Amino acid sequence: MIESLLDLFISTANAAGETAAQAQPKGLFDGPMGLILMVGFVVVFFFITIRPQQKKAKETKSMLESLGKGDEISTVGGIIGKITAIDENYVTVEIAQDIKVKFQKQAIGGVLPKGTIKSIQE
Repeated sequence: MIESLLDLFISTANAAGETAAQAQPKGLFDGPMGLILMVGFVVVFFFITIRPQQKKAKETKSMLESLGKGDEISTVGGIIGKITAIDENYVTVEIAQDIKVKFQKQAIGGVLPKGTIKSIQE
């Protein structure tokens, strides 16, 4: 009697387990479509975040390499002046008459159009 009840419970449990396994919904990332979606997410992430940073770094490097004596610049701190001397890592900038300051090249935020300093002083 007890054995027949145990057999009944075991067979009922097995049947319930099989239906539960069959009834599980398919996930979004199951199968080959999931792989395609993951690759798509990586590509979108690359073009939204990494690519613009690389482009900006390339433009900054090009700007720093093209600096020359007499260029009017602004620093990342907002100081503007004219380059009087330049070497590999540093530039000397005249920020007022006979006042020269030495900056690292990386502190230069941008090159200003010629005559900007003169137009500001007037």
